[in-house]
Amino acid sequence: MCRSLGPLLLPLALAGSPVLAATSDHPALPSQGLELAQTPLASLPGAPPPVGLPQLQQQVSCPALQQRLATLVGGEASVWSISIADPNGRLLADLNGLVPRIPASNQKLISTAYALDQLGPDYRLRSQLWRLGDGSFRLTGEGDPDLALPQLQRFAKLALGSGGGSGPAGSVVRLQIAEEPQQTWWPAGWSPDDRYYAYGAPITRLAVTSNAIHDAVMNPPSRLQTLLQRSAAQQGGRVQVSLVSSRQPLPNDAVLLHEEPSASMHTLLSLANTESHNFTSEVLVRQAAGSWDLNEVRRRTTLWLGEQGLPLQGLRVADGSGLDRANRVTSRLLAALLLRMDHHPYGRHYLASMAVAGQRGTLRNLYKGSSLQGQFHGKTGTIRGVRSISGVLFSGDGPRYVSAISNGAYDPNSTIGAVLRESQNAALCP
Repeated sequence: MCRSLGPLLLPLALAGSPVLAATSDHPALPSQGLELAQTPLASLPGAPPPVGLPQLQQQVSCPALQQRLATLVGGEASVWSISIADPNGRLLADLNGLVPRIPASNQKLISTAYALDQLGPDYRLRSQLWRLGDGSFRLTGEGDPDLALPQLQRFAKLALGSGGGSGPAGSVVRLQIAEEPQQTWWPAGWSPDDRYYAYGAPITRLAVTSNAIHDAVMNPPSRLQTLLQRSAAQQGGRVQVSLVSSRQPLPNDAVLLHEEPSASMHTLLSLANTESHNFTSEVLVRQAAGSWDLNEVRRRTTLWLGEQGLPLQGLRVADGSGLDRANRVTSRLLAALLLRMDHHPYGRHYLASMAVAGQRGTLRNLYKGSSLQGQFHGKTGTIRGVRSISGVLFSGDGPRYVSAISNGAYDPNSTIGAVLRESQNAALCP
């Protein structure tokens, strides 16, 4: 059961999917985790040469909007970062846009952009059953968030039928589960308290219902073993399950028997952005990096952002979901990322993955009946003391790329709503 954050918590719409329980837009206690070192800018690639894509400018070009924002935040300016850009790369307004903040679930905008760019819109996560040369089997996975009992039953049936388990009573099929080491199941900076809730469930390759029931499943391989053995028994066979490292290569004589694909990338992106599902965003960023070593994931994500020509001052990538309070992102980076992705070949998939004001996802209950309803596609973020929102806002003069992050504001929801309405006023920035 989640604890209330009072005015800091954005209303959530948790419906329509079995994996919506885990989200960093749910409350979280401040982490005591490892504070990551800032990536030295000298180690990053320079911005690419102009190739026809707009680059975010550095100077504010709309004084009227700039003044409105300054008035809105008032005496709380020091805890806010707000950046607003247009399709030509004009920086219409910017308050503390290069001050790094804890982004909460706005971190998912980075993870999903990277995943979409690297994996493409047709990608699906795979759970696979292999037969090994010695007659045993190995089950491997890539973190499908919707892996569930029907898939396990098919795996068990195939192993029994292919390995002699359906023969004489007492015959046993040997099945290996390939999984990540336990010490890597949670990013180091996730609070120990968060890990017990569904939104902080461990990140593993073979995660039945995203390793969450009502709360987090603390030992996923043990649960998986029980479910596989039960499925085999229901089919009149026995399975002897053992655990191996997923980092152990498959033998050369391994033969793929069966594959269960995940939902489409469109659905995976929507889970991460529309419903703010932590597990899915963590899996996607690992698959995009081609590694489940989180240090390598951080390095490759940062390099990719640099290759896009985005402003990286103060950036720290700690995880893929935003639950780790060691993340640091600027509002100017997020606005520039939104601008970049709007010109990306897969840009429409990225935009379609976001919540919609007054209509869908974590924005479903906000701004209904206002000029923002249906006109703002974005990503929310909430952990204790942090409130963020970033996305694409449609105005009479085209889209606006908006990012607003507060770390310590008293009533951030009211300020964010006012920022979006002012940003939508095309008359302010002719």
